[in-house]
Amino acid sequence: MAKLKLQKRLASTILKCGKRRIWVDPTEINEISLTDSRGSIKKLIKDGCIIKKNTQRHSRNSIKLRKEAKSIGRHKGTGKREGTANARNSVKITWMVKQRVLRNLLKKYRLVGKIDRHLYRELYLKSKGNVFKNKRVLIDYIHKAKFETLRKKNLLEEFHKKREKQKTIRVKKIDKFNQKMEEIFKNHQNS
Repeated sequence: MAKLKLQKRLASTILKCGKRRIWVDPTEINEISLTDSRGSIKKLIKDGCIIKKNTQRHSRNSIKLRKEAKSIGRHKGTGKREGTANARNSVKITWMVKQRVLRNLLKKYRLVGKIDRHLYRELYLKSKGNVFKNKRVLIDYIHKAKFETLRKKNLLEEFHKKREKQKTIRVKKIDKFNQKMEEIFKNHQNS
């Protein structure tokens, strides 16, 4: 069997690739071994006897598996760490991200009308003061605050109703007392 060293070299210069990427049709080896010019090699390339192989892709499976393991928490022990905790995950950046999340939520709620401007201002300052650990805690606080304001409003309404009722009862008592006194005075003057 012929080595086809010359033919592969010529084909590699024509196809602009390495010799390893040249594929020669094993059924046409005798015909290819007789060729010794670029023209005839070009003709064989055109016929499909000599083909340029695709580049081998490097598998990313191992990288994918390692990434999945890292997401769980593997390969992140003390031996794998270079740099301080703050260098790896900056406190300032985490704070900024948290504040942006909370402030965006507050803005959205204010635009929709879930919270009024007074509650917005109160919650904005509380979030700045690191009262809320995350978005969920803030949402829970908003629900509680809304419920509390509603409860206070209802209590205030009840109180005002009670007061009005007491006022009317007091007025009635006074009227009744005045009527009785007038009757007594009339009875006393007649006798």
